[in-house]
Amino acid sequence: MMRLSCALGKIVVPVCTPAPHPVVDLDGKFPHYSLRTPHVAILMCSYNGERFLAEQIDSFERQTHRNWSLVVSDDGSQDGTLEILQAYIDSWGQERLKIVQGPQRGFVKNFLSLTCSTDIDAEFFAWADQDDIWSEDKLHAALAWLQTIPKHIPALYCGRTKLIDESGTPIGFSPRFCLPPSFANALVQNIGGGNTMVFNQAARDLLQKTDDNLIIPSHDWWAYQLISGAGGVIHYDPEPRALYRQHDKNLVGSNASLSSRFQRLRMVFQGRFYEWNAQNIHALEAMHHHLSQEHQATLAHFKAARNEKLLRRFLGIRRAGLYRQTLFGNLGLILATLLKKI
Repeated sequence: MMRLSCALGKIVVPVCTPAPHPVVDLDGKFPHYSLRTPHVAILMCSYNGERFLAEQIDSFERQTHRNWSLVVSDDGSQDGTLEILQAYIDSWGQERLKIVQGPQRGFVKNFLSLTCSTDIDAEFFAWADQDDIWSEDKLHAALAWLQTIPKHIPALYCGRTKLIDESGTPIGFSPRFCLPPSFANALVQNIGGGNTMVFNQAARDLLQKTDDNLIIPSHDWWAYQLISGAGGVIHYDPEPRALYRQHDKNLVGSNASLSSRFQRLRMVFQGRFYEWNAQNIHALEAMHHHLSQEHQATLAHFKAARNEKLLRRFLGIRRAGLYRQTLFGNLGLILATLLKKI
């Protein structure tokens, strides 16, 4: 990958080159894990998801990595969601699928509360939405990378998605990101949707330390920020291994289209980006002692710069080294800084 250097004042222009795919054989030897096939807990949150739920669950059953179980946190569904889930329990048994009651405080709290549940025991954890479809090698590919990371280091796998419409027809792809994942990127952008994320026990331990009273805009953005900030490692897979369904009930949609990107730019003008950043900064400060010294300094520079006058604001953001993954994204970052909406 080549790029023209920078952040604020020097615009990053990524030039994508094919990224190497994980080549680790899951049946081979890993220096940090046992030779037995590791167990993955798939953590799904549901709410009135009867339309597409079965397609997603069936895609779990087709996984080439067979050692998994599914835990679904239902947030008070009033449609046929629970009946569909019960039918799978009747077929598979409760060791394979378990339903728990969600907190009914929104999807972010639902995912985090499920992740923090002490009743779930596994070596790896995968977040799943109720309306997508996984490729058969989704877990295999994630574990091929995750098992190369020592157990004590928080590790997060995420990636690109293939977009489909309500009927399952392909309609495009999410953006392909080329720049390295980092805390400086995570502070101003999330590169991986939660529906692509798989992480190890060390990452889960870190997420479990999140105070339940914190206001967090998005569980997946939080995972990227916290794990990278704590010195963990992030892998972005450019090969789409999840079909991300776009429909009128999406709580969070893809930002692949030009119209969606302008919609997000409008959010900058409306102050949403500023509000989200304030919430993230507050949450990260609450976890300050888990961040590396380098990233504590980056966070401090970011926080201080947001309320400075124009020139000092630009210099502060540049000193923090913040960047987004695309030219359009970095232009938006510059605009947000100019308008004091960062």
